[in-house]
Order: sequence, then structure tokens, then C-alpha cells
Amino acid sequence: MRSLWASFSLAWQLLTIIPLPGGSGSKIPSATFGSSLHWFPLVGFLLGASLVMLDRLLGSFLPPVVWNMVILTLYVLVTGGLHLDGWADTVDALSGGRDPEHRLMILRDSRIGALGATGLMLILGLRYAGLLALPVGFREGMLLGMPAIGRWAMVIGCWGVVYPRSEGLAAQFIRTVTWRDVLVATTVVGLGLWGMFDAVTAVILMIVVCLVVRSVVWWISKKFGGITGDVLGAMNEGIEVLFLILGPVLLVFSKFGE
Repeated sequence: MRSLWASFSLAWQLLTIIPLPGGSGSKIPSATFGSSLHWFPLVGFLLGASLVMLDRLLGSFLPPVVWNMVILTLYVLVTGGLHLDGWADTVDALSGGRDPEHRLMILRDSRIGALGATGLMLILGLRYAGLLALPVGFREGMLLGMPAIGRWAMVIGCWGVVYPRSEGLAAQFIRTVTWRDVLVATTVVGLGLWGMFDAVTAVILMIVVCLVVRSVVWWISKKFGGITGDVLGAMNEGIEVLFLILGPVLLVFSKFGE
């Protein structure tokens, strides 16, 4: 029971700024890093549930252009903007790096470049536009599923890859993740999406996300010589925005097929 709480606490503290007791990454066995990936989608669903509740509250008295911006702002604050930082760093590294070694050096630079800042503004703008355009009938399901699908993308992005540096926080996850960790996380996401929509829609969404993530993993691995924490954070951001924008389209087509 203690090990379960330790792994959940690790996942929670990594993915949010809300503190929980149970130990930090430096005080727990390395195997717990991999097992904490079990909880990534569940933490995502908990974040999604808070978005749904906030959406119901703000939607009752604020205009859509305002309440969607408030939701976006609070979501970034609660998650600490960690994955946005990874997105900006990854854009900088891909746009300015000459080779894998140079790109990894740019990833370590705490400064943000012009293209990284541009990429940051674009991803936030696309996220806001996606929130604003969500169809009423699918809105709550999309808000609930968005954080979970993004965090599941990081789990399947860890599987079967190498870490290109000698050390780093993400290395602990990448080197200890097992097929059981991926299976548990995938089951949680599948059951959650099935509950929100239906079995066919859940399978379609997950197949699309899996194909996109593994294609990105293959391409990024060539660019960096492996997968880093910044890249995993960028995957989370990209998949969440893709889910917001294309998810409703897939849902509409699935309804037509019934």
C-alpha cells in the first residue's frame, strides 16, 4: 500500500504543483519511477474533472471568450507550465540545432529563443481556440479526457526508447518503464474514454494518438539520439491540442457511423 501511495505521489507532484505527502523522486526506489506511470492518466482525469467543474461554474456567469481564457490560465498554473517549457525548448532545439549534440545543448539552455517563444504563443493560441470551439455536446467529455490523453501520450512515448544523456529525471522513467506500466495506463485511458463516449470512439481516438506519438518518437529520436523530458513534455502539449482540435471531428464522424 505504501509503494502504491509513493508512486501516485510521485506522479501527482511531477504533473501538478499541488503538494502531496509520500516522498519525492530522490527518496524512493528507482523502480517506482516506472510504476508511477500507471497513475499518469488517472492524474489527468482528476485534472480534467476539475476543468469540468470549473467550466460549469464559470459558464454560468461569464462570456465564453473570458471563461475559456480563465480555464486555460488556471490549467497552466496548476500544472506549473512544465510541459509548455518543454515545448518551447524543443521548438528551439529543432529549429536551431545542427546535429543531435547541438540540439541537446540547446535543450539544456534555460533561455528561450525567438522561435521557441513563437511556438509557445502558437500552442497557447491553438489551445484557446480549441477550447472556444468545442461543441456543446462533446465539451465536458473533451475537457475531462484532454489531460488524461496527453499524459498517456507521455507514457507510450517512454516505451522502447533510449535516453540520450547520462543522467536526468526523465531517464529514471524511460529506463524503468515496463510493458505492464504501459498496459495499465492504456487500460485506464481506454476505460475512461469508453465511459465518456463509447467503445468504438475510444478505440479510434487511442489508435490515432498512438500512431501520432510513435511516429513522433521515431522522428525525434533521429533528431536528438533519444527522448528527453523536454520532448515528452512537448508531446503532452501537442497531443492535448491535437485532441482538442481533431477530437470533435472524430467524434462527429463516429456518430454518423452509428
